Amino acid sequence: MITKEQKKVVVAELADMLREATSLYFVDFTGMTVATDQAFRNELRKKGVTMRVAKNTLIIRALADVGGYEIEDSKFAGQTAVIFGGADPIAPAKIIRQYFEKGEKPKLKVAVVEGQVFDGTQLKQVSELPTREDLISAMIGSIHAPISGIVGSINAVMRDVASLVEEVAKKKAA
Repeated sequence: MITKEQKKVVVAELADMLREATSLYFVDFTGMTVATDQAFRNELRKKGVTMRVAKNTLIIRALADVGGYEIEDSKFAGQTAVIFGGADPIAPAKIIRQYFEKGEKPKLKVAVVEGQVFDGTQLKQVSELPTREDLISAMIGSIHAPISGIVGSINAVMRDVASLVEEVAKKKAA
């Protein structure tokens, strides 16, 4: 039995983790074997992601303490693990989907990415969102395209001027 003081500590720890997370994934891990659970946690760790199992009432209390989350309490039926996203808020969704498509647990209950709440049925959509790195590279590509066009135009003008000077020099020599 967990004491009232221990519950307060767990709620405080969860609240701190909620504040620092870039995304949240609430999963039902019922039915996972120990080996699958360990492999799943290792995959999450590789991506800088933390998973924490807690009583649903404590998770709900921590969410209320932090505030700003509009998640129905009914989503917290059964066993729940909270996956706290790190630098890449989409990485946990990709890992959850990978395991889910293999026919293994966990099952996504609800996800919160950049303040937007996604139902468990939207795992595919969440996992297909572009990562932060994808967005940055797309922006850099967009910025780089006009610059390379300008450079190409300048090089074409310089090449034309050089060939014109060469033609004039040939005519004067002849």
